Formats: sequence, structure tokens, C-alpha cells
Amino acid sequence: MIVRSADWGRFVLRVVLGLIFAVHGAQKVFVFGLDGTAGFMAKVGVPLPTVAAIVVMAVEFLGGIALILGLGTRVAAALIAIDMVVALLLVSLKRNFMGGYEFELMLLASAVGVALLGAGALSLDRVFWPREDDSDSA
Repeated sequence: MIVRSADWGRFVLRVVLGLIFAVHGAQKVFVFGLDGTAGFMAKVGVPLPTVAAIVVMAVEFLGGIALILGLGTRVAAALIAIDMVVALLLVSLKRNFMGGYEFELMLLASAVGVALLGAGALSLDRVFWPREDDSDSA
């Protein structure tokens, strides 16, 4: 396996994005719990707040871990991107750019980038689904 600088770039982006989401997801799961997370979602007007809370908790916590490991990377990143679109539309865009929604916007851009680029050579995706052509790490 040839590891190129692009693979290192994908690795750094994927792991940091995964860490951010795994930690935020863990906070929702282990600190706020379902009631706290659903309560927040109800407060900001998310429809079906309990169902939404379960989905967001799973996507952020499990998706974050998946990104760190590079396992199911494109799917995890796409789900996280959807999570950020919803967060931006329902919560963040009501605030100013600075200190308001620039963080969520960067997370969205990063997730879209990872979904499009894939995990790269330094991932479990590559271990379980090796490619003969190393010129495009998926």
C-alpha cells in the first residue's frame, strides 16, 4: 500500500472531524441523555424531538467513531453533513456568522469533503475493501 500526502490529509481531516462529532455525540448520550437532548430539540422546534434526538445521538456518536476509524466513511460523513444542514437551518442561521454559525458551516464543509473524498489509505475501509488502484483512495 502506498500512502500519499493526500491520504495523510484525508486522515487528519477525517480523524479531527470524527473526534469533534464523537465527543459531541457522547455528551448527548452520556451527559444530557435522551430526555435532555429531546428537550433541547423540542425547544428549538425540531419536529418529533425524541425521534430526532435518537437519530442525532447515533449519527454524532457512532458516526464520529466511524470517521475516526475510517469505517463506512462516506456514509458516516454524509449522515453528519445532513445533521449539520438541519442544525444550520433550524438553529444556527438565526445567529450571526461570527460566534453563530461559522463552526457548523465548517463542520458541514468538512463532512461533505470527507464524503466526496473517502477515507484514504489510512483507514479500516481500505483494510476491509482494498483497492488495486492506489491512485484514488476511497
